[in-house]
Amino acid sequence: MIFSLLASEGSWADKLIYLALFLIVIVVSLSFHEWAHAHAAHCMGDDTALNMGRMTLNPLAHLHPLGFISMLIIGFGWAKPVPVNPRNYRNYKWGEFRVSFAGIFTNLIIAIVSSFIYVGLWYYELRSGRTLPDNLFTLLYLFGIVNCSLAVFNFIPIYPLDGYHIFELVFGKLIGYKAVFWIRTHGNYIFYGFMALSIVLSNVLGVSPAGFVADWIYDKILQAFVLLFSLIP
Repeated sequence: MIFSLLASEGSWADKLIYLALFLIVIVVSLSFHEWAHAHAAHCMGDDTALNMGRMTLNPLAHLHPLGFISMLIIGFGWAKPVPVNPRNYRNYKWGEFRVSFAGIFTNLIIAIVSSFIYVGLWYYELRSGRTLPDNLFTLLYLFGIVNCSLAVFNFIPIYPLDGYHIFELVFGKLIGYKAVFWIRTHGNYIFYGFMALSIVLSNVLGVSPAGFVADWIYDKILQAFVLLFSLIP
């Protein structure tokens, strides 16, 4: 992402402003994602994250250096996993699902809200004849696309991503204990291999499957709100 930004046309001032807005969006979005995990665990009876100071929106408690760099390079990344103890959940299966899906759900909500405001302000410009700051639209766009990217990325069923925990809940018995144990044991190697492949595809070949899906979701959200606002007399 950052390489394409640097290679793009435009003044360095515009590029620096865009980068600053992108960094703000990453920090805020990742913080909300991890806070959502901690809050969901708390609601299900586990205060491990709360006691370790992770049920907070303070980005310093959540940012993962490698995940943050990945977000800059390829447009999606991760934060430090929130520590939880599933044995404390009042209902194990529901707790696992709710905690795992909480971050993804929160990112989708942020994407939807920011898209709603984006389209609403766009229609306000059209109907009032007034011009709003371009950076405001850029910020709202980044909140939308980055949070769609985070939701898609975290839904990938690769351990230790949220999507894997959901996958294990649904298909764990089908694939068997040995397969689950092997995936958990070797998950980090698979994950970093996937990240390396994603970097190559994104920056060398210009192909990003996860980015394509995120763009598609964001485009559909925008289309839905454009249709909604077009119905307003």
